[in-house]
Amino acid sequence: MIQRELSKKPHMATSEGDEELVKMILDRWTNKDFGLDEAKEMRYDVYLSFPDKGNPNRVNVVSPAGNTLFQTVITEENLHDSDQLHADVVTPFAAYSPRGNPQGRLVYAFQGKLSDFEALNRTVDLRGTIAIVRYGGVGRSTKAINAAQFGVIGLIVYTDPMDINDGIKDISGTYPNSWYMPPTGVERGSYTQDFGDLLTFSFPAKDYTYRIKESEIKGIPPIPSQPIGFGDAERLICQLGGVAAPNDWQGSLGCTYNLGGPGFRDGIYTNSNVQVNVYNYATVISSANVMGMIRGSVEPDRYVMYGNHRDSWVHGAIDPSSGTSVMLEITRILGTKVKTGRWRPRRTIIFGSWGAEEHGLIGSTEFAEEFYSKLRERTIAYINVDISVFANATLRVQGTPPAQDVVFQATKEVQTPVSASLSVYDNWIRHFNRSSTLHNKIVPLLATLGAGSDYAPFLHYLGITCMDFAYTYDTSKTSARIYPAYHTAYDTFDYTARYIDPGFTSHQAVGRTAGNTLLRLADSIIVPFGPVDYWDTLQSFYNAADANMRAQLTARGLSLDPLRDAIARYKTAAEAFSKIIQDAKDNKEKDPLRIRMINDQLMLLERAFINHHAMEQAYFSHVMWAPRTSTVVTFPGLANAYSTAVSLQRTEDWEKVHKYLTVAIQAVENAATTLETAAAL
Repeated sequence: MIQRELSKKPHMATSEGDEELVKMILDRWTNKDFGLDEAKEMRYDVYLSFPDKGNPNRVNVVSPAGNTLFQTVITEENLHDSDQLHADVVTPFAAYSPRGNPQGRLVYAFQGKLSDFEALNRTVDLRGTIAIVRYGGVGRSTKAINAAQFGVIGLIVYTDPMDINDGIKDISGTYPNSWYMPPTGVERGSYTQDFGDLLTFSFPAKDYTYRIKESEIKGIPPIPSQPIGFGDAERLICQLGGVAAPNDWQGSLGCTYNLGGPGFRDGIYTNSNVQVNVYNYATVISSANVMGMIRGSVEPDRYVMYGNHRDSWVHGAIDPSSGTSVMLEITRILGTKVKTGRWRPRRTIIFGSWGAEEHGLIGSTEFAEEFYSKLRERTIAYINVDISVFANATLRVQGTPPAQDVVFQATKEVQTPVSASLSVYDNWIRHFNRSSTLHNKIVPLLATLGAGSDYAPFLHYLGITCMDFAYTYDTSKTSARIYPAYHTAYDTFDYTARYIDPGFTSHQAVGRTAGNTLLRLADSIIVPFGPVDYWDTLQSFYNAADANMRAQLTARGLSLDPLRDAIARYKTAAEAFSKIIQDAKDNKEKDPLRIRMINDQLMLLERAFINHHAMEQAYFSHVMWAPRTSTVVTFPGLANAYSTAVSLQRTEDWEKVHKYLTVAIQAVENAATTLETAAAL
């Protein structure tokens, strides 16, 4: 079975296991019977972080006399099969954490959000302390960056059973007895705020490329940081002194979570310090993408892309091998049709097996940087299937509004694994839905895309319409923030086969759904995008801004009316353009140049929302989907600037609100003009 082959050994980026998969995928895509038209390696020299195999990271409790009273486990306990015993299992580490051995009194800072440290700092002197925080709330590296601002010198991160195991912590109720994370499970991860190679922003990481100094890298931990299992976290948190943490900071370790005085209460660790020992190193090393292509027959210079990363932290049976197996099955089926002369797509299809995704979406970002102009000018859409199965209850799709219609149509044609009479669409709408103003009915929820996988550079940097497919769990039955074995050594074939997708039927449903969508995008004469669907989102963004901001904006001479008018103009343009599309379909339009014009307008719609000069975080140039820290669900730049201005009441912050209101208006105007008659201004 292909998924067993993909996950039989660890394959962290650039490791021996990773290089073996490069060869395997390349061999399949060049196979004479079911291969693609073209396939090749594309290599980049990228900056990666690794733990020292001979000197593993760990956290110690150190007595006043300097004796080690407690040490965290080096790696996960072998509980069921031999996978955890493989020599290439990487010990837990926080990628890009600096080396160091800081020692200090322990404090508990909940999720490590800025507000968490602010609250803790009101009663506890954080200078010179070690903080332990939970996953969730903010990104991994942001926790360390926040901690350092308050004088914290070392960070420990763990996954609380409340957040991943529905509160279950005892070994009898965890893997191998259920899908829940065992006490020694440790979530590895990349501790970076930005994506792509950290030394070569906006340039592909080639041998000729200019690189910044390592000391100039931003967005990585300024203090040594280390993840541990919740079994070890219990030994630390349940001995803390000080006052009890707030109720919403409590967890499921079986004790009251105290904040720390700082330090431990009187008992087994009286007056003891905690030491974070990190021995990571960073190096520039060659990492491969494997790229495959099926050339289009009519529009070979228009691309539909389909991608999935290959590397994993350990065995990665789910993340990413569930996605890789789906992609390889799709390429086998399509490759066979091409080789036997039974089919060739209208547009070119490009497949990408991305390298070094786990370290920060590196392979896909370097590819996007190298072919920036070509991809921006020619790419219709990008489909991502990373983790194809989180569980087996229902489909979950993330994407930008133009993709909604093609995804809806594809899901209506695929049956669920549990019933031939129940479509994936009908099952999806039962689990995730929303009320659509545009359609005046309940429709499946097409969730928004963040930056959690390889669609990020294509959406945020290039402005390409993107979508991401996965089967997932029933959120009414579990509160797990992700599948419990995520990024641990327990993400194995056995775990997948027993608890995530027995029979691998959900893998098949995702493959059929993503494959159906791919074919519609590659073969439809007119690109199957719905331009009016963006109006639904634009109007909801405006409504949120109007309800939450109008009074304060008006008081400062700023008006939302131009934004309202721009959105109305967009709706008019989108409705008129949709009629042009329908007329072309009804009349079976034959003029290739007219069809090309329509398709180009559809392709370029997403690009209209890109502004490389407006947004503040690297690569995040999409005015609609850049990171939003405000709770107001509207244009992120506007929402974030307004939140800061209201909080600080500084003139310069209100000027920034004006700036981002302008950015939003201009983007919507650009989108409207993209859809209006191409020969008019």
